[in-house]
Amino acid sequence: MSHLFSIFQLRSLILKNRIVVSPMCQYSAEDGFANDWHLVHLGARAIGGAGLIIQEATAVSPEGRISPCDLGIWDDAHIEKYKQITAFILQHNAFPGIQLAHAGRKASVSAPWQGNHKLTHAEGGWDSVAPSAIRFSEHEAEPPQELDKAGIAKVVADFKAATRRAHEAGYKVVEIHGAHGYLLHEFLSPLANTRTDEYGGSFENRTRLLLEVLEAVQSEWPTELPIFVRISGTDWAEGGWNVDESVALAKILKEKGVDVVDCSSGGAVQHQQIPVGPGYQVPIAERVKKEAHIATGAVGLITEAQQAEDIIASGKADLVLFARESLRDPNLALRFAHELNAETIWPKQYDRAQWRKR
Repeated sequence: MSHLFSIFQLRSLILKNRIVVSPMCQYSAEDGFANDWHLVHLGARAIGGAGLIIQEATAVSPEGRISPCDLGIWDDAHIEKYKQITAFILQHNAFPGIQLAHAGRKASVSAPWQGNHKLTHAEGGWDSVAPSAIRFSEHEAEPPQELDKAGIAKVVADFKAATRRAHEAGYKVVEIHGAHGYLLHEFLSPLANTRTDEYGGSFENRTRLLLEVLEAVQSEWPTELPIFVRISGTDWAEGGWNVDESVALAKILKEKGVDVVDCSSGGAVQHQQIPVGPGYQVPIAERVKKEAHIATGAVGLITEAQQAEDIIASGKADLVLFARESLRDPNLALRFAHELNAETIWPKQYDRAQWRKR
């Protein structure tokens, strides 16, 4: 029996396998609105057999977008298309999730194929915000604006409103994006947060905003549905956020009712030194799982069926998230089931294509 293709219960949800499509920005929206690209992109991966599909970083406010082409959920008008997407995913034996995000100081950049550069107001950009007025890149003309108390309160309120919309739109998992150098991670990392008030300095203060956001999300999210938090387990830079702090945070998240910690890493600073290699972030997920006693998701250069099977079988994580490999192969889960000799549900329209029937 395959461990990767075993069921996994998260509150009222029973995932048919441990394969999750990781949130991946498509840079294909206009004014935050989803379109048929997102329907086909996400829907194809539901057809392809994944148990959970998490929609890309979806901005809780216009200024929280990474680029002008990011998805958004700051307006009730965004909900209609999302309902179509979530309904399609559910029709194909998968669950739809959404990652709620604020880009912080890494906002207002162009899409990757447009150079990924900081946009000026003349180019359609906007002023970015952060815990402290520290540039992400020394090449940026202006530092981000340091959030005052009113600005912080707005961020919390925006996550709260976005959660209400996400539930109305039909998502079954909500993930709070606290990784990759975006706003909530910026507050966590001493390399981006030099505040001297109650949101800076100590571990307790630097985690305060994330925990306030979590409370706001929980106030709008049904208790029978799970909440994930994505973290960068380490900044991979001296003096930055580290794995010890990630474990300590995960213990708090567990106490507060978070269901899964999605363990990524890096993104806070440009001088990070990441030892990239197959499964290089899996040890973070394993340590968080074992020391905080919370379910974890492993992500990062996991590309093969047996590699993913071994992660679950050895207890290093409870879920495996696939990003680029899922872009390469929307039917990844169907292929992996074949390679592991595991049973899985095929769409009836594709049934005649199963390898066993060739």
